[in-house]
Amino acid sequence: MIEPSLLEILACPKCHAPLREEADATKLACTDPACGLVYPVRDGIPVLLIDEATGPE
Repeated sequence: MIEPSLLEILACPKCHAPLREEADATKLACTDPACGLVYPVRDGIPVLLIDEATGPE
């Protein structure tokens, strides 16, 4: 689980929209419907690299 204070300042590297934590806490999703990239969280660390992101699920 990502700390709420950290989640408040994280943004999508591609479009700069806020991110939300997915229910299983292993991914962060962009809140912009036009972008919708999903970033992995590995060992509790968000991997905010566009190359590592997947499309919307």
